[in-house]
Amino acid sequence: MTAQDPVYVADSLIAQDIDAYLLKHQHKTMLRFITCGSVDDGKSTLIGRLLYDSKMIFEDQLASLEADSKVSGTQGGDIDFALLVDGLAAEREQGITIDVAYRFFATDKRKFIVADTPGHEQYTRNMVTGASTADLAVILIDARQGVLTQTRRHSYLVNLLGIKNIVLAVNKMDLVDYSAERFYEIVADYSHFARQIGMDSFLPIPISGLKGDNIVTKSPHMHWYQGPTLLGHLEDAPVNDTRMQDRPFRMAVQWVNRPHLDFRGFAGQVSAGTVRPGDPIRVLPSGKVTTVKSIATFDGDLAQAVAGQSVTLTFADEIDCSRGDVIVQADAPCETADQFEATLVWMSDAEMLPGRPYLLKIGTQTVSATITEPKYEVNVNTMEHLASKTLGLNAIGVVNISTDRPVPFEAYADNPDLGGFILIDRMTNATIAAGMLHFALRRSQNIHWQSTDINRDAHAAQKNQRAKVVWFTGLSGSGKSTIANIVERKLHAMGKHTFLLDGDNVRHGLNRDLGFTDADRVENVRRVGEVARLMSDAGLIVLTAFISPFRSERRMVRDMMAPGEFLEVYVDTPLEVAEARDVKGLYKKARSGQLKNFTGIDSPYEAPEQAELVVNTVALSAEDAADRVVAAILSQG
Repeated sequence: MTAQDPVYVADSLIAQDIDAYLLKHQHKTMLRFITCGSVDDGKSTLIGRLLYDSKMIFEDQLASLEADSKVSGTQGGDIDFALLVDGLAAEREQGITIDVAYRFFATDKRKFIVADTPGHEQYTRNMVTGASTADLAVILIDARQGVLTQTRRHSYLVNLLGIKNIVLAVNKMDLVDYSAERFYEIVADYSHFARQIGMDSFLPIPISGLKGDNIVTKSPHMHWYQGPTLLGHLEDAPVNDTRMQDRPFRMAVQWVNRPHLDFRGFAGQVSAGTVRPGDPIRVLPSGKVTTVKSIATFDGDLAQAVAGQSVTLTFADEIDCSRGDVIVQADAPCETADQFEATLVWMSDAEMLPGRPYLLKIGTQTVSATITEPKYEVNVNTMEHLASKTLGLNAIGVVNISTDRPVPFEAYADNPDLGGFILIDRMTNATIAAGMLHFALRRSQNIHWQSTDINRDAHAAQKNQRAKVVWFTGLSGSGKSTIANIVERKLHAMGKHTFLLDGDNVRHGLNRDLGFTDADRVENVRRVGEVARLMSDAGLIVLTAFISPFRSERRMVRDMMAPGEFLEVYVDTPLEVAEARDVKGLYKKARSGQLKNFTGIDSPYEAPEQAELVVNTVALSAEDAADRVVAAILSQG
């Protein structure tokens, strides 16, 4: 950072005595808050005014600005603030506030970290990021524009994320002649909306970020307003929320700490409650019980640890515990389930596809998860519950989620650390959604895996073969079904036990209710994958011939199988060759617009990147291709 950069703030004590500066600020409380609202409501101007009027920018920056003002012949205060805001505006033009820009400043009473979030609708996901760690939200409204759609969306999300301390900053009051009537009209409009979303309370403050009215000092233009200034409220707002300290003990294990052979500790941040040596604890999801032996930190052992502290616990007994497990109070454990209802905020340009496997990160654990078709989508303007088959960018909806294994959790309203999660695209590792768990579905508690005496190995041994799923994928007309049929005929002649699942045949029965949208294709493959897995459990060699255009779903089926029991065969045929064949006349219909969502024409095909076998039907006949597939199957046992 440089003295010319106006976004860095400090006081002159830094340059004089850094130790004295650190001591001065060591015991101050820290408030994290977010500024949000619609585009051009004045967020950057407000932050600039807070930095400037709190007199915490570098003194040499002030001197530099003062010199500039003398050269230009303008008033120092006006030009200082104008240059500061220009600096923040330049950041925005460079794209910094497309993401979340965090800034630090301090007063004599408190330290602050403010998250400056973008107002554009397409960057709502970044607003969620900034709000996820905030104690307070400042929601800005342009006094000329009133309550807008993005105002409602941000307010709904702030309330959804559990932020209870909310300031409604009605900005640009100077542009409406400091009208009390206009201010109270906006407050009444916002109050009606706040009741709709269940917002308990908010503090309205009329301000002018540009002129400084009611930011740090009382405005001489609004004698009718008797409330606090914005900075005054920020300095007095409660920060140390003891609510989580009064709840049963919870700590997600972040890593297992073994600095030497005689020490084995489990490190993480206490998310709720208090823990002391000797306390009985339970490790979830295993349910193993022991007691706390010690609470270790870098500075030595503690007599107790409370919510918010990062510590390492040692146990009195050697029990299994690893990253992702949750350590809880033994007699008051949290729930463990694999099916939930949740609210989802979709953050990706690509629509949510029900049935597609995503990665779900909750606490310190990452699991595989699938989402049902939304129960409903929320209209942020009217709070209506709208029917929807998917969720698009910035959509908010309620869904059911299934995970591939039980997850210790609490409702987000009770414990954000154990109830909040993100979804990650398995192929790109991009964060595509944020969510809040409501409760476990009852069926997750009522369904249990039933053990059977004859397992898949016994079924396969009886048939003198190894169970396998051979997955043919490729464009329509590439030759998948033809080759798979020949492969099955050859295996049958060898005495192998097989079954062929063909894409068209399955759509006559099991999948007759599905169309050809991306979401339907995902569900089509999911169902076939489950059927193929069940057949492989019976010891069969299962052949499937499906376009299966998406890598994510093919990987989902692969993950259902034991290592080495999934053989992906990419029938590699160029689009022009497949279209020239056009045995079923489908390409012709797709080109004429009679057939929508046709793979290769108006729906994508994602070719395998690491298929076990690639057969090119331009270079090989169907018989030769089938021979290669049979050889690959037999070579694997």
